Amino acid sequence: MKPDSLTPDGCAEKIRRAERIAVLTGAGVSTSAGVPDFRGPRGLYVTRTYDPETVFDIDYFDRDPAPFYAFSRDFLALLEKISPTPAHRFLARLEAAGRDIGIVTQNIDGLHQRAGSRRVYPIHGDYRTAHCRRCGRECGGDELAARLKASPETPRCGCGGVVKPDVVFFGEGVRHLEESFSLAAHSDLMLVLGSSLAVHPAASLPRHAGGEIIVVNRGEVALAPGKGIFLIEAGLDEFFAEVEKSLQADARPKP
Repeated sequence: MKPDSLTPDGCAEKIRRAERIAVLTGAGVSTSAGVPDFRGPRGLYVTRTYDPETVFDIDYFDRDPAPFYAFSRDFLALLEKISPTPAHRFLARLEAAGRDIGIVTQNIDGLHQRAGSRRVYPIHGDYRTAHCRRCGRECGGDELAARLKASPETPRCGCGGVVKPDVVFFGEGVRHLEESFSLAAHSDLMLVLGSSLAVHPAASLPRHAGGEIIVVNRGEVALAPGKGIFLIEAGLDEFFAEVEKSLQADARPKP
């Protein structure tokens, strides 16, 4: 059985009828903003501009944090130059309109929050906060970014310990897992956006979805076909621009 197909109008109708919406986003939701897909053809794991085995390995970080901070300086400089995509802003507008919607994201770029979404679970962490590896003192993300911009040195706490952003490394547990699975289980519609569902545990969230699943992604998706699964190969910004038009048209008073 192949996954069902769905038009933007059909997607808008399912969003309109849904009482609780769960969203899972991957790298594809941010690529049009200029954030490279780490696993894409020009991504970190292919170009080897940075070695992921050293950049994101917690044991290596504790021995030598310099490779991670070389990456972080470039990544944070990139984030200063870009803005949330139309897809990010569409999801934020749904929440602002009073819809019961929560977002689980695999991304560490913070673009959902910058777009205005409030109920966001970044399961791979992000740069909004950081903590000392020795004493546990918290450091704000803005403070850390300023320190990285001002000095090439590894940022350290007053106690002498290395400060690490709350980004999840290999060897660390993901964050917000209980909230993420609860969000999926209590939803009657789940949107999977810009994710190939290749990375666990996020990839298993659709299996716990309480209702239908709409997947919008470029390329293959590791999701077993079945009833109530709608697979759309399309650009997220273009597709949801049409979905929003349909939602707005239906919201207008009828003559």
